[in-house]
Amino acid sequence: MENKNMEKGKVCVTGGNGFVGSWLVMRLLQHGYYVNTTVRSNTELGFLRDLPGASERLRIFEADLNHPDSFRAAIAGCIGVFLVAHQMPTDTTTTNSDETSTTSTLAILLACLDAKTVKRAIYTSSAAAAIFSGNSSTTIDEGSWSDLDLIHKSPPPVAAYATAKTLTEKAALEFGEKHGLEVVTLLPTYIHGPFIGPRCPASVYTLVSMLLGNADSYKYLAGSVDVVHVDDVASVQIFLFESGDAKGRYICSAVGSTIDELYQLLCRRYPHYQIAPPDCSMGRPYEISSQKLLETGFKYKYGLEEMYDGAIESCKKLGLF
Repeated sequence: MENKNMEKGKVCVTGGNGFVGSWLVMRLLQHGYYVNTTVRSNTELGFLRDLPGASERLRIFEADLNHPDSFRAAIAGCIGVFLVAHQMPTDTTTTNSDETSTTSTLAILLACLDAKTVKRAIYTSSAAAAIFSGNSSTTIDEGSWSDLDLIHKSPPPVAAYATAKTLTEKAALEFGEKHGLEVVTLLPTYIHGPFIGPRCPASVYTLVSMLLGNADSYKYLAGSVDVVHVDDVASVQIFLFESGDAKGRYICSAVGSTIDELYQLLCRRYPHYQIAPPDCSMGRPYEISSQKLLETGFKYKYGLEEMYDGAIESCKKLGLF
């Protein structure tokens, strides 16, 4: 339910029409914040305008990561900024997406400084900025940074995304240290669950692809499959923004699994689907630790079954099932 009695100031969410961004906008409105959010032009926005509290406390701005100064109007007067927008690579190289991601993020952080009202910026990175570390340890934590040489051995879409997230997160943290701006980064694993936008997010599609029989998608689930509910991702961002002690990086992962375990769960929970056994199992080469986040007092609300139930319900509305 919307909390109408708590007004907490104005914040900005970049990429508010995306999977995480839309959930974050919804939860911030429910927490009593005034929200400025940025979207690219020619975007379907009805679902954002229909959110409870949106008519009174949500403003939508057009902005483009290729023109980072376009974010300044949305940031002006805000006490916090959530950097969620990310331009997904569309070619087989990483260079352009790296440069766009890093340049636009630093420009947005500079706008935070210039606004003189922003107390903290939360950057949504990815576990992809940690899991390619190449360390001998089988545990991935906040001290793990992905090695670019290892990243580039991955398929082009994965390599482009992981490279951009790794370089951008490092640059964002360095910017914060250099300029005295509080920058906190969040590293979620696969984000799953129901979506409120008009399209199925890529991570959700990958995780339901076994139900759809799409081997080209579920092959990316070979190895460790670490998952977190989108609502937990939105909630932890607000939690870290409001926490006075939040600092540095935080891995966000609720459940660790494998593709074989997912197959068994899906067969047990959704027996009416004809699911072929996967042929790309690798076991778990590493474990991802959320210990730092859990030590702050944050608690995950959702398990894997709830993530799948919500995701499948949303997919049904789009006719995917």
